[in-house]
Amino acid sequence: MPETIWRAKAIKPDYPSLTEDTEVDVAIVGGGITGITTAYLLSKTGLKVALFESYQVGCGTTAGSTGNLYTMVDSRLHHVQAKFNDETAATVAGSRTTAIDLIENLVQKYDISCDFKRQPWILYTESGQKDETIEKEKKTLKKYGLEVQEVKELPLPFKTEQAIKVENQAQFNPSAFVTGLAQKAENKNCRIYENTPVHHIEKGKPHILHTPNAKVKASKVILATHTPKGVYALQTAIYPYREYALAVKLKSGVYPEGIFWSTDSKTHPSLRSYETDEGKFLISVGYHHKVGQEEPGKDYFRNLEKNLRKNYDVESVAYKWSAQHYKSSDGLPFIGESTDDNIFIATGFSTDGLTYGVVSAIIFRDIITGKRNKWAEVFKAKRFTPLKSAKTYIKENLNVMGEYLKDIPGKEDADRFSKIKSGEGKIVELKDEKLAVHRNEHGNLHVCSAVCTHMDCIVNWNNNEKTWDCPCHGSRFKTTGEVIEGPAFSPLDKRQIESKK
Repeated sequence: MPETIWRAKAIKPDYPSLTEDTEVDVAIVGGGITGITTAYLLSKTGLKVALFESYQVGCGTTAGSTGNLYTMVDSRLHHVQAKFNDETAATVAGSRTTAIDLIENLVQKYDISCDFKRQPWILYTESGQKDETIEKEKKTLKKYGLEVQEVKELPLPFKTEQAIKVENQAQFNPSAFVTGLAQKAENKNCRIYENTPVHHIEKGKPHILHTPNAKVKASKVILATHTPKGVYALQTAIYPYREYALAVKLKSGVYPEGIFWSTDSKTHPSLRSYETDEGKFLISVGYHHKVGQEEPGKDYFRNLEKNLRKNYDVESVAYKWSAQHYKSSDGLPFIGESTDDNIFIATGFSTDGLTYGVVSAIIFRDIITGKRNKWAEVFKAKRFTPLKSAKTYIKENLNVMGEYLKDIPGKEDADRFSKIKSGEGKIVELKDEKLAVHRNEHGNLHVCSAVCTHMDCIVNWNNNEKTWDCPCHGSRFKTTGEVIEGPAFSPLDKRQIESKK
């Protein structure tokens, strides 16, 4: 996985792997902002907690984010109000504001070095007419207590027609925050384990988590994994997407301060600056598409850089990475107890995951300790909203059905191994089995079953990132088959092939 600017500028944690069987009150799977904040809050309650991270704390989805914190949501708060009601929109706004304040309080309390900074959020349009989205969002934000200013000029090197600004939002280095908070979470009640993937959860009383070297008994399990691990009906209501990010240095040294969102640009909907000991960087995020469904031959990183160079005097690209997010069918995240007793999930954050991750932690703490939480009903994971979800639900699940139809004879990328060049990956059909075949830079082949171990969808080759990605539910695998992220527990099944011609 490429290193993001956040990981590069954060301390590198060093927690042990789990080597002996253990028993806890709460097992947390996932060491991003959701998992670590939950572990911290629960560690203060006296419960015995253990957190298990597949790789390193703060290196997954949290490290791929923009590092922005805001009360607003990417689908716009006025859409939440229109689809649901005033009370729901107020809950969304209030919960997210509380989460940002909690992050700031923890940064100050523990002097966490994560470059936390209050910044304005700006929504603008480049078109030559008044934008309905901006007008509606302005009205809605004011309704829920946010001070909205109309802005005539922005510190951007291109013309904008209309803009609004909301002060007192924030930016930080999310990896640095998570690794810093992890140090404060670990104590006699809370243990953190890295390089400890959970391969299976045996559901029962207690639940038993299977890791490579030991088992864990837990009364309650929190899947802070961005999407639930394993098979859940809920996965038909959350949809995996990827987007791409660049951190560049500018020749001019002039960097815009704030969180900039465009209403009408698909290529740079999010812009921000970030200052480190190396100087300042401009970060741009864009080119959003479903996981495993890239446009053939399209280099998203190159296109994002090309778009940046149209407007900025880019000196060099310092970092590039991509990140995954899950959209929900009704536009709100699913947070709370799943259909399995005492297994809790947090998913469907869309691109608002840093703030919703902390909202989830607060909800989990309250539910598990028996405290009433005023947001829990709005976000509950078991909710059923067919009228609000139908259009998106039907569209997205027809897309998934189309991907399953690839598992028919004759649907392959190459008919022989010799057609696969160094650095390429292709689907090859051999003896009625679809294989995911990658040739590395030394000319050696890695051959796995192309069937995703989550729900048997056929994976696709991601040429931008050199991974195998499942276009149905978002599981991603290394060229050698190991799970990177997503709902899959198990790696792609390896295959030994006699003939490699």
